[in-house]
Amino acid sequence: MGRMSEESLPVDALPEYAERVLEVAELIPPGRVMTYGDVAEWLGEGGPRQVGRVMALYGGAVPWWRVVRADGHLLPGHELRALGHYRTEGTPLREASRATEGHVPRLDMKRARWDGGERTGWDGGERTGRDGGEGAEDHT
Repeated sequence: MGRMSEESLPVDALPEYAERVLEVAELIPPGRVMTYGDVAEWLGEGGPRQVGRVMALYGGAVPWWRVVRADGHLLPGHELRALGHYRTEGTPLREASRATEGHVPRLDMKRARWDGGERTGWDGGERTGRDGGEGAEDHT
């Protein structure tokens, strides 16, 4: 009893973890992506499912199309909107084969994935992980 759930928060109040996830999404440069797991690793907290949940609930106000599945498949139900953003930003894509349902391309993860190295707009806080520091191994 007395425990506040996310649903009972005021509309303008975000859980602290959600704020941090959204801040990372805003740092990803145009034309680049991070996986849900990359974002969790960057933060040193949570996992891909937690990041995905935050993006599903609160991601509409940030460049949500830059936080993606590790396999490069576009977000189901949002493929065409995401594809428009990727094409506008020049995000590397792999064209779909004729056998692929809907012929929707996938992200070229080897070329599009951002490791956090170019920290435009980052406040200078200490981080380990995606920037090549401690624990920088590739989690897909």
